Amino acid sequence: MSDTPSELLRLASADNFRDVAGVGAGYPTTDGGRVRRGVCYRSNELQLHEADVAAIADLGIQVIHDLRSTLEIEAHPDVPVPGARWQQLDVSGIPTEMIEILPDTAAAERVMLDVYESFVRSEQARTSYAALLTCLATDDLPQLFHCTAGKDRTGWAAALLLEVAGVDRATILEDYLLTNEVSSITRTKYLALIEEHLGAEKMAVYEPTLVVKEAYLQMAYDAVAADHGSVAGYLRDGLGLSDDVLGRLRERLRG
Repeated sequence: MSDTPSELLRLASADNFRDVAGVGAGYPTTDGGRVRRGVCYRSNELQLHEADVAAIADLGIQVIHDLRSTLEIEAHPDVPVPGARWQQLDVSGIPTEMIEILPDTAAAERVMLDVYESFVRSEQARTSYAALLTCLATDDLPQLFHCTAGKDRTGWAAALLLEVAGVDRATILEDYLLTNEVSSITRTKYLALIEEHLGAEKMAVYEPTLVVKEAYLQMAYDAVAADHGSVAGYLRDGLGLSDDVLGRLRERLRG
């Protein structure tokens, strides 16, 4: 294991890599506890430089959960991390066919809202999130999960973990929105590609798909409330997680 504090670990080739627990002593919980550092990590896709592979390996990562589709993985496969077992848990992200025909920013935002609603209501998404949380509760630690940008599918997973740990909703939102700050280099890269291939006038149209917004996360919470009454109900009935699994996960997440 590395002696470098993980709050200082910024990866040049995966700029949205971070500890789910936050920095310092970890996010506070509503009952006076803290989220434990070094248990769960989140990231964008692992197109890693050699030095970043070594940095992740030094953290002792045991399992890497890839939330991307098979097509995404085939286009940009993860660089293997020594000592880590890799598994795919497909959660459908932003539909490529819808992205290609976006007429304006309102349409882009509608797509994003639909995507977050699907995290809660899609059977495939529920199956994958249930498998992720179960593995985080029962398999060897530490573990890492990621999607392409590390902001939407990964962002919802991180929000659920912080909910289980007992973090207040305002802090969860703050953590979710950090993506816009820490992944600005990646966002700039994609905007440049849009300008090059589609024209400068399309940059503003596509910008809502490259960021996270409070309204997106709220859409997932609204679907949870409508279908299950609460996050606890969603975890129990929507994801089918037992009290034992949730208890073990909470115990692991809390310092």
